[in-house]
Amino acid sequence: MKDAKVIELEEVAIRFSGDSGDGMQLTGTLFSDTSALLGNDISTFPDYPSEIRAPQGTVGGVSGFQVQFGKKKITTPGDLAHVLVAMNPAAVKANAAFMSPGGTIIFDVDSFSEKNLEKAQFKTNDPFGELKLDDYVKVPVPITSMTKESLKDLELDNKSVLRCKNMFALGLICWIFDRPLDYIEGFIQKKFGKKPIIAEANLKVLHDGYNYGMNIQQTTPQYIVHPAPIEKGTYRNINGNNATAWGFIAAAEKAGLELFLGSYPITPATDILQALSERKDLGVKTFQAEDEIAGICTSIGAAFAGRLAVTSTSGPGFALKSEALGLSVMAELPLVVVNVQRGGPSTGLPTKTEQSDLLQTLYGRNGESPIVVLAASTPSDCFYYAYLAAKIALERMVPVVLLTDGFLGNGSEPWRVPTMAELPPITPRKATNPELFKPYGRDPETLAREWAIPGMEGFQHRIGGLEKNIAGGVSHDPDNHQKNSEIRAAKVEKVVDMIPELEVVGETEGDLLVVGWGGTYGHMISSVRAMQEKGKKVSLAHFNYIKPLPANTAEVFSKFKKIVVCELNMGQFASYLRDKVPGYQYFQVNKMKGLPFSVHELVENFEKILEA
Repeated sequence: MKDAKVIELEEVAIRFSGDSGDGMQLTGTLFSDTSALLGNDISTFPDYPSEIRAPQGTVGGVSGFQVQFGKKKITTPGDLAHVLVAMNPAAVKANAAFMSPGGTIIFDVDSFSEKNLEKAQFKTNDPFGELKLDDYVKVPVPITSMTKESLKDLELDNKSVLRCKNMFALGLICWIFDRPLDYIEGFIQKKFGKKPIIAEANLKVLHDGYNYGMNIQQTTPQYIVHPAPIEKGTYRNINGNNATAWGFIAAAEKAGLELFLGSYPITPATDILQALSERKDLGVKTFQAEDEIAGICTSIGAAFAGRLAVTSTSGPGFALKSEALGLSVMAELPLVVVNVQRGGPSTGLPTKTEQSDLLQTLYGRNGESPIVVLAASTPSDCFYYAYLAAKIALERMVPVVLLTDGFLGNGSEPWRVPTMAELPPITPRKATNPELFKPYGRDPETLAREWAIPGMEGFQHRIGGLEKNIAGGVSHDPDNHQKNSEIRAAKVEKVVDMIPELEVVGETEGDLLVVGWGGTYGHMISSVRAMQEKGKKVSLAHFNYIKPLPANTAEVFSKFKKIVVCELNMGQFASYLRDKVPGYQYFQVNKMKGLPFSVHELVENFEKILEA
């Protein structure tokens, strides 16, 4: 060890990449969890194709996982990777554009055969020269052959042996970045507890990879990234989908209600259903429906029956739920819909991120069907916005849509686990006095109706999608319909008293206000800080509350010479702002590549707008 070159870094981004069957998502997740447990701040970006059975060795079948970790606050997975771990030539080709100049490429030299080079559509036998990567540090490692050698004495078939390659790579990277193996060992023992020979194989290969790093220390430096200063508390690494699920569990406990999720599994929202289905010990009930319509309809039934009712989906599924969501608007039932957005339209890009569904969420129903719309910004704050969505729905008797996206849902970061005492109270608006009860009688301040559930004596009323009068009877009176339509819209707008004012990161007036919403927050704030470090009068206003908008939105906008709206679509939020906050010229930065923004491209655009 004394002869090893040790380099201290403040932050570093690593990308693991290989075939879809190479276990890159697991490898990246285990490395990320280990780094988080050491006290590093992290941000991750899983990136994999929708055609997971694409031919092995082809660029179309490459799966990647990028993690950035450091001893300071990390807000993005990194624009470019400092280190690429490539299991085959296709992984190098697919990721060359995402490498930091002069970075390090650790690759399985055994896989760089003529056949695999041909599969990756290289024209020569010099892939690094062909991709102009000669100036990069290249570390050839015989991962495949050493894995086979490591496991030759175990009675495993060749396929099972090759499945362990990722653990060799993980062990090597853990040595290079001074990560202990304890957590990974525990994970392997738990995961393969019923298959001891598989557990033994993975553990042996993991340690052999680690030891290989020690053996090549003369040529490969070891990097140290110290822990980040963080607030005291209990922490865990969490992704957005799990955080969302836990937010609903906490809300149900706080409200004193049972939690029900009726959902159809759909990428990238399936993990919410899976996470909640595992918590029967906390009284959670889940129903895996045969289709999206059945999923939301069971949740509407649960809301009528007095449960905290949730349904989860992605863009195409949200479209199918639109009629039933209109029913929850008409019946004024507390329902929360989670939309983990993905690239569209139609089936689109199910494994890629996009802010694709804002306009669908705001307007995608027949008739006047106003609902509350929230958007989470980071994987961990999915917990808080799920909790808040439930609070608004239960206290204001209104459907709420929570928008996350594939980047947030699959990405992860350290999260301080709150105590229940830290969370705000939730007081469901249950009916209490049968003598005064009117099904559509309302609180004069909030316009919320009372929640009378089956079995409550004296609170019988008719339910359904037809327009009602105050007594709950079906009404075809045109004046009544006009009145109720206005009331339902006003009820949503009155939720503004439950949300904070729009905050500005930076000076409250200046040359350029950068506006974003939802999951773009990390890249936005990093780019704005980069501009501020250059002495530019640039600030950030990031929206988590879409409908209604924060009360001070227009006031904030009025203090800046130029406003630019950045989003991963063709300008949906910009269009919405032109409608709701008119009188401003809204510049736009839009991206539709199934990828998050990069800080570099945002900074470049901001500079052009300032100069215009």
